Amino acid sequence: MLKQEKIDLFRVKPGTKVKLKNYSTDSVDDNPVAGEGEQMAKESATALLEENRANLDAAQELLYASDTRAVLLIFQAMDAAGKDGTIRHVMSGVNPQGCQVFSFKQPSVEELDHDFLWRYAKSLPECGRIGIFNRSYYEDVLVVKVHPEYIPTPKFGTPDKRFWEKRYQDINSFEKHLARNGTLILKFFLHMSKEEQRKRFLTRIDDPNKQWKFSEGDLAEREHWKDYQHVYEDAISATSTKKSPWYIIPADHKHVARALVSDIIVSAINGMNLQYPKISSEQRDKLAIAKSKLEAEGRRPAGNASQPAADSPSLG
Repeated sequence: MLKQEKIDLFRVKPGTKVKLKNYSTDSVDDNPVAGEGEQMAKESATALLEENRANLDAAQELLYASDTRAVLLIFQAMDAAGKDGTIRHVMSGVNPQGCQVFSFKQPSVEELDHDFLWRYAKSLPECGRIGIFNRSYYEDVLVVKVHPEYIPTPKFGTPDKRFWEKRYQDINSFEKHLARNGTLILKFFLHMSKEEQRKRFLTRIDDPNKQWKFSEGDLAEREHWKDYQHVYEDAISATSTKKSPWYIIPADHKHVARALVSDIIVSAINGMNLQYPKISSEQRDKLAIAKSKLEAEGRRPAGNASQPAADSPSLG
């Protein structure tokens, strides 16, 4: 695992005024995992990811057994930054029974009739589970800020600066409430360059197995690249807190991004100091009795337990 000081390089401290141009998207030349150069970065990142898969599996089992805390992972990024792949690779070793993934699309009429956090609150993880939001309530201060026409004006009016500030406050209050009630929140922005997005779009177009992932809307949203950079800066600056931090992950190289995300998750869960449930003396006595019975059963000659006694009536 990485040392905490390396992990802290990607964590946005509360009160930081984020300028994404000051954050690298390329993690190879200045590789935070180990060494320099793409091949060495890939090898060290792959090894770290494999190690963290095993560690995350053990951490998730402890989280499930303790049944006292929950974990919420939030992934946000521009199109093609690798959210789906990061979730798939990082969480591939986790028991599916202890993990839930939700991907939020355009809200329905019913959802628009509620407050903007309503549909997300319904999908929060319960104690003992890891919940993953592939996109999240942050879309309501990102996409709709770039496209204010998506906001139902009869209900909210024309959004102004104060409107967005209130939404940031609502999000901070929501996350503070969750943290107070035992949910660990980790938020990841996969920071990809515009040039890398161009390459990945071309890969999707050229690969018959990936063409389904591309749509004309992807190019339309790419035209708003600068606008999205600004709204991400505003949102991350306003909502990265001590209890619910944002991590800006360099995402031009998927293998390094996945290794970093996995390390941050494992480190954070291990830092919760979870414990397996302690049993009472009465339960311990019952376990001792059960153990004695099972050991006695094992000492019987093979097959005796299943054979009927000589004077037993025939089943025929």
